[in-house]
Amino acid sequence: MTKRLFDYKEGEDFEAYVLIKSADARVARNGKPFIAFTFQDQSGTMNGMFWSATEEQKTTFQPGRVVQLRGKRTNYNGQPQVQITGLRVGQEPEPVDPHLYMESIEMGRDEIEQELQASLALVMDPVIADIVQHILKQTGEKYFDFPAAMRNHHAVAGGLSFHSITMLRIARSLLEIYPQLNSSLLLAGVILHDIGKTVELSGPMSTEYTLEGQLIGHIVIAAEMIDEAARELTIDPESEQVLALKHVILAHHGKLEYGSPVTPRILEAQILHHIDHLDATMDMMTNALSKTEPGNFSQKIFPLENRAFYKPKFVEETGHES
Repeated sequence: MTKRLFDYKEGEDFEAYVLIKSADARVARNGKPFIAFTFQDQSGTMNGMFWSATEEQKTTFQPGRVVQLRGKRTNYNGQPQVQITGLRVGQEPEPVDPHLYMESIEMGRDEIEQELQASLALVMDPVIADIVQHILKQTGEKYFDFPAAMRNHHAVAGGLSFHSITMLRIARSLLEIYPQLNSSLLLAGVILHDIGKTVELSGPMSTEYTLEGQLIGHIVIAAEMIDEAARELTIDPESEQVLALKHVILAHHGKLEYGSPVTPRILEAQILHHIDHLDATMDMMTNALSKTEPGNFSQKIFPLENRAFYKPKFVEETGHES
C-alpha cells in the first residue's frame, strides 16, 4: 500500500506524489527567494520551504499541480514539516490527477441531503423557510462541494455541508433540551451561517480567498444573500424575521475581535455561536489527535491558543481508543 504524508515518522526520508495546496513566493531576511509550500494528500496537509527558488520554479510549482516530492519529515515549533530535498512536476502516466490527493468527508452526499431536508422540515416560519430554500437553490452544488475554511477546521472538500450537518445534530438536540429556542431561527442560522464561504473561497481544490472574500468576508456576504433573497421573493427586508435571521448570521463569531460586526443580542444567535465553536473545535482536535500516537501530545493547534493535546493510552471498555 502506498504510504501517505502522515504515514511517515519524524526523521524518515520519503518520496511521494502530493498535491500543491498553496505556494507562497517569499524573500528571506538574507534576501534569498523561497517558496512556502503547503502539500496535501488524503492524509492531511504539511508545510515545507523550498529555498533559493528561481523565477522559473515559482512559475512551475503552482497550486493545483501534482508533484513528486522528496524529503524528510521533520518538526518545527510543534508542527509537522517537510525538509525538501527534491521536487518535480508529475507527468503522465504517473498519478497526476489532483482529485487523488484531496481530503474529503466520509459522509455520503445522499445522507447529507437527507439530514438537511429533515432539518429544513423543522424550519416552520414560512418567511425564514422560503429564504433558506431560495439561497440553497442559488448556491447549488457549491454548498456540498466547498470546504468550510481554507485551513483549520473542516478544510476539506465537502466540509461546508458536513460542518452544517454536525451542527444541525447539535442544534436539534438542544431544541429538545431547551424548548424556548426558536427552531426556525436556530436551524436556519446553522444552515446559512457559513453559506458566504461559497463566495469567499475559490473552491475545494487549492483553496484560496477570492477578492470578494478578502474585501468583504463570508459573514457580510451571507447577510447580503439574505437581503437579495428577500427582495427576489418580495419579502419585506425590514420584517422581524429577516432582521433576526441576518443578526444570527452576523453575530455567529461571537465577538467583534473574532470578525463579527455585531455581538449576539438574540438567544439563538448566542447559541449558534457556541454550536459553531464547539463543532469547529472538535474537528480541529479530532484531526490533530488522529495523527498522534497514544501516550503523546498532538501537534500544536494555533486557533486553540497554540495548545497541544495529550492522547491517553488507556482504552475504554467499549474497545474504542479514548
